[in-house]
Amino acid sequence: KRFKIMSELKEKIITEIKKIYDPEIPVNIYELGLIYKIEVNEENKKVIIEMTLTSPNCPVAESLPNSVKENILKIEGINNVDLKLVWDPPWTKDKMSEAAKLELNL
Repeated sequence: KRFKIMSELKEKIITEIKKIYDPEIPVNIYELGLIYKIEVNEENKKVIIEMTLTSPNCPVAESLPNSVKENILKIEGINNVDLKLVWDPPWTKDKMSEAAKLELNL
């Protein structure tokens, strides 16, 4: 039962993340493969996110992580988001989902 709750929260988190698009590529950041890790700690209602950006000097480097944080905090039952920007491993087109690749004709 515990696991079920866990996956529902995770689904909600993913749904929220999918509302955020990379400004340079018309695909949401989840399908782009920019989210490396989503960890939910149910006891203290905290979410740990590790994400990257398509490039370290991405002009929206600041706003994307904030959007992710804000969207996740809207979810009922989540009090805290610990978001880390990581550059290792660097993002490549290989990290994109099949859907994203089709969308961009890659």
